[in-house]
Amino acid sequence: MASVLASDGLAPDRPAPHGVYLRDTVRTAVKLLIVGPFAVGKTTFVGTLSEIRPLRTEETMTQAGALVDDLAGVDGKNTTTVALDFGRLTLSDELVLYLFGAPGQQRFTRVWKDIAYGSLGALVLVDTRRLEQSFEVMSLLEELRIPYAVAVNSFDGAPAFPAEELRDALDLLPGTPLMSCDARDVTSSTQALVTLVEYLLTRNQETE
Repeated sequence: MASVLASDGLAPDRPAPHGVYLRDTVRTAVKLLIVGPFAVGKTTFVGTLSEIRPLRTEETMTQAGALVDDLAGVDGKNTTTVALDFGRLTLSDELVLYLFGAPGQQRFTRVWKDIAYGSLGALVLVDTRRLEQSFEVMSLLEELRIPYAVAVNSFDGAPAFPAEELRDALDLLPGTPLMSCDARDVTSSTQALVTLVEYLLTRNQETE
């Protein structure tokens, strides 16, 4: 199992500017979910943003798994998350985000719900080639009353649609943030998380 501890060191391609330990000034820690269907880029997203070496629980896919996982549109996929991805991102001197990536397959729903406990919100990654596979994840979030934003992950060759068409196709509420992002790009992925956090802060202020 491809898994590492944060204390083992920093990600070699993205060293943390402030080391593996939290700053003394941090006062607020927020747990966020990075969710979406199978092979939508959750592990990549967490790995791109984490300032510590991310924890990954990936296994090589077997022939047995191919019988239950829909590989249409995800050629070349040969590993899958079987528990969670975990990373950390410090947004300011006082605010740190803990990122939990959950498996996308239906058979991991029970694990998914355990990971979701205590989370403030979620970022749902979607693939325009397989939009229908996102409905189950969004239904689970709504069942658990976890607010979320949606980010359309960029894939080579994936069709692009106007935002309003995507909103209609995903049946999003008017206030639900919808954006595009590239899970491989630090700036793009950071902006997606900032949009989610701003949305969550606004919701909390409105309910106070």
